[in-house]
Amino acid sequence: MAAKESAVMIKKVKKVVGGGHHGGAWKVAYADFVTAMMAFFLLMWLINTTSPEQKMGIADYFAPASVSQSNSGSGGILGGTSLGKDGAKADGSARVLQNAAPQSESSEDSPQSASSQAAETAEAKAAAAAEQASFQSAALSLRQAMQSMPELAELSKQVIVDQTPEGLRIQLVDQEGRSMFENGSAKPNERARVLLRAVTKIVDQLPNRVIVAGHTNASDAGVGAGDGDWSLSAGRADGARKVMQQFGMDMDRVAQVTGKANSEPLFPDDPTLAGNRRISITLLREAPVLPPDTGI
Repeated sequence: MAAKESAVMIKKVKKVVGGGHHGGAWKVAYADFVTAMMAFFLLMWLINTTSPEQKMGIADYFAPASVSQSNSGSGGILGGTSLGKDGAKADGSARVLQNAAPQSESSEDSPQSASSQAAETAEAKAAAAAEQASFQSAALSLRQAMQSMPELAELSKQVIVDQTPEGLRIQLVDQEGRSMFENGSAKPNERARVLLRAVTKIVDQLPNRVIVAGHTNASDAGVGAGDGDWSLSAGRADGARKVMQQFGMDMDRVAQVTGKANSEPLFPDDPTLAGNRRISITLLREAPVLPPDTGI
C-alpha cells in the first residue's frame, strides 16, 4: 500500500518584491530626464525671445549685491583711502598726499611718527570697509524695494546697480517702448519719477555726494553724437536732479550734473539700442559733505 502512494512534491514559489524589471526606479529616472529636457527647452525659448536689455536685467537680479572685482574697499582708484584737504570737499581721515611726501630723517626714526602713520592707515582701512558695507547695503535695499512694491516690480527691469572706481552707480535704463522721457524731451515722465523716488530714498541713507549723468543712444543714421544729443542728455540729467530734489535730496549733495550724449554706450556692439538711453546716478567714494564753516 505504501508503494502505491504517490510521491509528495514540494513546490517553492519565489516572491519578487517591488515588481519585475528593477521595480519602478526607471520611472523616476525617466521623469527626471523629461523634467530636465523641459527646463532646457524653456531656457532656450527664453534666451531667444528676450531682448538684450531684459537679459541684462535678469543677470543683475541674480547677481550679488556687490559686483566689485575687489573683496574690499581698496580696489578703487584711491586705494580705499581719500584725498587730503587739498581736494574738493575731500577732507578724509587718511591724508594720502601727506603720507606720500618725503619725510625728514628725524621723523623717520621717530616711533611716534610711525605709530601715527599706522593709526591713520588702520583708520583709512576701517573707513573704506565701512563705506563698502554701506554701498552693499544700499544696493540690497534698492533691490528689495523693487521687489516688494507693486509699482516698482515691473520697473525693476530698467534698474542696474553696480560698483565702479568712482562709487556706487545706479542706472535707470530705457527699454524698447518703455522710455523715461518723451522723444526729444528733457522732462522725466511718470515712469521715471517713480524710479527716481525709489532711488532718492536709497541715496538719502548715505552721506556721499552724487553725480547725475544723462546718456542718449546713437541714431540709425550715424554713430557719432550730434550737437542736439549733448544738450538733450545734459537737460535730462538736470531734469532727474530736479525730481530727486523734489523728493528730498539735499542740493548740497550734488557734485556734478553732466550730459554724455552717446559717448559711453551701455551696449557698445549696438549703440542704437534703446538701452543706451539712461540716467546714471553715482554715489562717490569720498568723505561726506561737511557743513559750511560758520567760524569768524
